[in-house]
Amino acid sequence: MSEHTHHDQHRHAAAEAAAGSLSGEEFWDARYGESDRIWSGNPNEALVREAGELPPGRALDLGCGEGADAVWLARRGWRVTATDISGVALERAAGHAAGAGVADRVEFRRHDLGESFPAGEFDLVSACFLHAYGDFPRARILRAAARAVAPGGVLLVVGHGGWASWQAEEDRPPVHFPGPDEVLGQLELPEGDWEVLVAEEYEKDQAAPDGRPGTRSDNTLKVRRLR
Repeated sequence: MSEHTHHDQHRHAAAEAAAGSLSGEEFWDARYGESDRIWSGNPNEALVREAGELPPGRALDLGCGEGADAVWLARRGWRVTATDISGVALERAAGHAAGAGVADRVEFRRHDLGESFPAGEFDLVSACFLHAYGDFPRARILRAAARAVAPGGVLLVVGHGGWASWQAEEDRPPVHFPGPDEVLGQLELPEGDWEVLVAEEYEKDQAAPDGRPGTRSDNTLKVRRLR
């Protein structure tokens, strides 16, 4: 998912999804089907910052959306497994990978991460802005993500710390935004097996779609598996 979250968030569809009238796949297929592109097409800044110096290996991109992060990793030499719940998003992401000349380095797979998780071990597991409405088992998914990290590898979890300053209360579906310390606790990492490289919260400028200035808090947790 992109780091850019639009102000309207199509709250009526979100409420329906939370109430169970739409499945997660149906909601996100509809969301992506509304336009040819809903995210910026740029990789997430936190991924670029935190993974830019890592030696390329095998990467897992959870919630890949339209594929900007997967393409960025592949261009840097990573072999990427990229997952999303939306078949519409995956088809679009595959097209972007082909257009960037890295289709042979990215494998796109559809997963509802609450129901299934990609097999294998990875040198980097990236979960950038893996937020969703309703009964979304994010903590359980992130524990599965940690188990997928190979010894010496890195788990990167990037999330919103709250809604943007300009987002009205009625445009805010019920989503919990945990901070990095809470995420670390949710991971339940075995003592001595991991080291914390980054655990930080930060505020950044994020303009509203109509151009009004605003801010948003985000956070990053980066941990390395030692054994």
